[in-house]
Amino acid sequence: MTITTCEYRPGLEGIPATQSSISYVDGQHGILEYRGIRIEEIARSSSFLESAYLLIWGGLPTEQDLKAFEHEIQYHRRLKYRIRDMMKCFPESGHPMDALQACAAALGLFHSRRELSDPAYVQNAVVRLIAKIPTMVAAFKMMRKGNDPVQPRDDLGYAANFLYMLNEQEPDPLAARIFDVCLMLHAEHTINASTFSAMVTASTLTDPYAVVASAVGTLAGPLHGGANEEVIAMLKQIGSVENVRPYIDQRIANKAKIMGFGHRVYKVKDPRAAILQGLAEQLFDKVGRDDYYDIALELELVVEEKLGHKGVYPNVDFYSGLVYRKLGIPTDLFTPIFAIARVAGWLAHWKEQIGKNRIFRPTQIYQGPHNQAYVPLEKRLQLWEK
Repeated sequence: MTITTCEYRPGLEGIPATQSSISYVDGQHGILEYRGIRIEEIARSSSFLESAYLLIWGGLPTEQDLKAFEHEIQYHRRLKYRIRDMMKCFPESGHPMDALQACAAALGLFHSRRELSDPAYVQNAVVRLIAKIPTMVAAFKMMRKGNDPVQPRDDLGYAANFLYMLNEQEPDPLAARIFDVCLMLHAEHTINASTFSAMVTASTLTDPYAVVASAVGTLAGPLHGGANEEVIAMLKQIGSVENVRPYIDQRIANKAKIMGFGHRVYKVKDPRAAILQGLAEQLFDKVGRDDYYDIALELELVVEEKLGHKGVYPNVDFYSGLVYRKLGIPTDLFTPIFAIARVAGWLAHWKEQIGKNRIFRPTQIYQGPHNQAYVPLEKRLQLWEK
């Protein structure tokens, strides 16, 4: 057997993990495409459910196909009462991402048949997960305060219905459209941490509910989906436009991360951040702007001045929290909303993975000792004392 020397790269940076036709990123030029279509065009012309269909099934749907897909999603929005009963037992202080991970996994208990070669099984799993995850997030938001969950409304679209379930108030059409675009922007982004987690889980040929649950757990971390929550906390800490420059100077001096800035791939401004900034402007023009946005604008200018030469620019998390906050969404729901959108990308990669599956089994570079003696239990204390 020939043993080859492996090059170790922390975080697998730059190492291809798969071949995919789902999405494409050019970090040097700020390009993101879904199935070859630029994200700017998708945000301008499409809807979240249409873009989800594009990602998962590989092409834009016909009008008939899209209506059928939307109808199926609408029909499956409601949760089984046993899942609602389970959610009643969750602690009120629990994070919504933990609740969502548990609920996604529990959904698999009701649909545990793993017929991955059956197109009907794949179709039904896709529909259930896209339909029910928003309901899970909204239900936990209500139930942790002792309130009954708001039932979905069949006459509302996907984005409008979620906003309605948060507080039982029908959203303004502009707010619903802006939120729908936000979901499109977060739906897919090549092999990020949560998508890789989904692919590894999928490669074992477990059910798609476990795949999504594993991805939700990965997304919850502050270095991934949780960053948008941290951006709002940062803006609150800065407090005023005048404090921006001293804050950035201190962060740079301490070599500390500036939340919402920098990206492993993008070396220019994230195209999704540019679109989100435009959405924020539309929303603020209608409902009024606040100090947080003024702080954010100054923050972007100062960071570009001091770190732009290093390729540090706003990423998707920088403006998304500002938009969600203006829509009246609690801060700790920002990352679950990321999951609502990204489930489309996770399922696209799940479907692609099982179509050409080989279980992931990376290697390692061992750095420990060899040929160590086994020390009997009665002699170990003496060994430690020496």
